[in-house]
Amino acid sequence: MASEDHAPQPAEPLEATKEKSGAADANLDRPNSNKVESSSRRYGCEALGRAISSTLGAVMMEFDSRTESAARSQDDLSSSLNRLIGELDKLLEDAPLAFIMQNAAKISSVRRRVSSLNSVLKSIQRRLDSIDRRISIGLPDSNS
Repeated sequence: MASEDHAPQPAEPLEATKEKSGAADANLDRPNSNKVESSSRRYGCEALGRAISSTLGAVMMEFDSRTESAARSQDDLSSSLNRLIGELDKLLEDAPLAFIMQNAAKISSVRRRVSSLNSVLKSIQRRLDSIDRRISIGLPDSNS
């Protein structure tokens, strides 16, 4: 019989274990409390998900609205530019070549005069800087 004591015994059924330990009520409450915790955790996650979704949903709707507005604005700008290019092409077709050449010559003349004036102003500025430098160090003017 000693060999029977050392041999592994089959596990007792769960109900028999509960009756022997006297903790039948405690074991029955534990699965229910796990279900309650799981249910409340799931409810909390769902509530958090709904809150995030509603917040991000509002932000995304605003971004979508602004994106659509920008796209409409770009379309309006593109159509306006196309219209203006068409009108410019029409004006260039209707304008005589001599008229265009006269205006181009005027623009070129103005550009040359502005460039010349710029050179004169730079020369004057260099002379003034030289005079200022000589005055500040006390040298006599070379023209005197």
